[in-house]
Amino acid sequence: MLGTVIAVAVVLLVLVALSIRVVTQYQRGVLFRLGRVIAVREPGLRLIIPIIDQLRKVSMRIITMPIQSQGIITRDNVSVDISAVAYFRVVDAEKSVVAIENVQSAINQIAQTTLRKVVGQHTLDQALAETDTINADIRKILDTTTLDWGVEVTLVELKDIQLPDSMKRAMARQAEAEREKRAKIIAAEGESMAAAALGDASDIMMAHPLALQLRNLQTLIELGVDKNTTVVFPAPLMSAINEIGTFFARETAASTTLHPITTAPHTSVPNANTDPVPMPQ
Repeated sequence: MLGTVIAVAVVLLVLVALSIRVVTQYQRGVLFRLGRVIAVREPGLRLIIPIIDQLRKVSMRIITMPIQSQGIITRDNVSVDISAVAYFRVVDAEKSVVAIENVQSAINQIAQTTLRKVVGQHTLDQALAETDTINADIRKILDTTTLDWGVEVTLVELKDIQLPDSMKRAMARQAEAEREKRAKIIAAEGESMAAAALGDASDIMMAHPLALQLRNLQTLIELGVDKNTTVVFPAPLMSAINEIGTFFARETAASTTLHPITTAPHTSVPNANTDPVPMPQ
């Protein structure tokens, strides 16, 4: 009798152990009874009927799935290798178990084909510069399909873009030419501004001639800073000296004309040897 009780107790313990299930906080339990879904169990301690019930646990956390590198030809016929990463999570535990066999593998395959499709519709420059637009397009296409599987794609990011060596060299030459163009434009703008400033300065010097002379003197001072033995006379200074000399010559001639040199009248003096001396009466 005692043995029978012990046997029954052992059987009951085994049945209890087989009927206890623990669903963690990040999981949901899909309960099948005789092959039919009857409920989705929340986290906590759950009891099932052994052999009759089956509880499938589904993780509700965000899953990171790398998308392996894909050889893609862009719209401008450039061959590139692009890899990406996708983030998704299960929003409907029942659909993720019933609607598709292996949801992670299915998302991986459709993500690869979608990546090739979307990038192939853009040029290389767009693929390099408009990554946010491409990421949004891939995510939108994936969501359209995966929502029927109870899965939501939260984020897709292009991770790496590999270019052929010839394309890298061509892009390097293009970037170098672009930098040279900008440098020439900046230099031309600087020359234009300098010419405008010099024009304004020349207008001021034309209105004030002494400003030009002062600038010439300043230049002479700068040349003599390093104890230079060379003496430089600017052409405007020489012309000014000539003008000063012409001015003095003109002033001298004018004064001579206004004040001529006067001489005393000539009186004849009798010659003692030839002319007779008149005698007094």
